[in-house]
Amino acid sequence: MQVVVTGGPGGGKTTALDLFRRELVHKIAVVPEAATLLFSGGITRSDNDQTLRMIQKTIFQLQKNLEEIHKRQFPDRLLVCDRGSLDGLAYWPGTESDFFKDVNSTFDYEIARYDAVIFFESAAATGHDISSNNPVRNESSEQAVQLDKKLQKIWSRHPHFYFVGTSESFVRKIMFGIMTIENVINRYHRS
Repeated sequence: MQVVVTGGPGGGKTTALDLFRRELVHKIAVVPEAATLLFSGGITRSDNDQTLRMIQKTIFQLQKNLEEIHKRQFPDRLLVCDRGSLDGLAYWPGTESDFFKDVNSTFDYEIARYDAVIFFESAAATGHDISSNNPVRNESSEQAVQLDKKLQKIWSRHPHFYFVGTSESFVRKIMFGIMTIENVINRYHRS
């Protein structure tokens, strides 16, 4: 089983996953975010469309390969992915059909790879601070809102889409997110 935890920048998903990883260390395997691995490895962001396409194609393949590695290393655990293969579509400088042509896949194939999607809304969507301890995250609040909307439009097409909205209290939001992740995991561990 494979679950995606995604959302706009500054949504709290990484914080929730870090806490959850500690609680269910032997039940789940957390697949790291491919973009963070790539950008922390020396690749720099670009506004050039050709370079951006190449970066997103690389992230797409890296994400899928990381998921496959974790499936093989932890065959008895539920995979919880820090973002999924469709996240790149929100960053793509062209059309959806161009994206799927360039990555040699389809929307239906990619969305079917995941059993559920848990979406953490960006705090920027309600005007809250999105400061992060992730050094490769550099989006402004405005960019975070736009990415959040794009990502929500993409992932909400999944039949098992769970939404974790912003809250006045970050702690309450994270707790709600963790309960949502736990409910989804319990549902699939019983299946």
